[in-house]
Amino acid sequence: MAEWTNDEVAARFEEASTTGRRLPQVRARGYFNAWPTVVREEWERMASDEPARRPPPTPQEIDRMLETMRWVQWLDVETRHLVWMRAQRYEWHQIGRRLGCDRKTAARRWHKALSAVVAALIDQDIRDGVRIPGPRRATSAPLVPGLPQSAVLTALQGAPRRPG
Repeated sequence: MAEWTNDEVAARFEEASTTGRRLPQVRARGYFNAWPTVVREEWERMASDEPARRPPPTPQEIDRMLETMRWVQWLDVETRHLVWMRAQRYEWHQIGRRLGCDRKTAARRWHKALSAVVAALIDQDIRDGVRIPGPRRATSAPLVPGLPQSAVLTALQGAPRRPG
């Protein structure tokens, strides 16, 4: 079976949030700056108002972010807000204020949402018959060695019942 846990899913949501912040800004087309780049000394850079630039995300990080963003579609809108706010490291009391509930209730809903995503990932692994590359899984393996995948999937899903 799959090896997904709530902690791994929470880490993936946090990584997706960080990757999204590191993407380049969207700018209007056709506008550019013709001035040459000013090379500043170290002491001038420290006092500048320009924010420090983060390195752009790698293609693998972007792929993981897009995969994680597909997981969010399994949740309702309010739960999506909860999961993304926690991925962006909001405090529990801020999340509770946004949802109109206590911080402990928000934490319980967050754990429940992560459990729903884990269950959907495990269900997806079972239906596909392969393992999704994730934190400790680099190879695809059959669900039950020695048995055809179709027999295992039929047994897991339950055979159709005959009337009577």
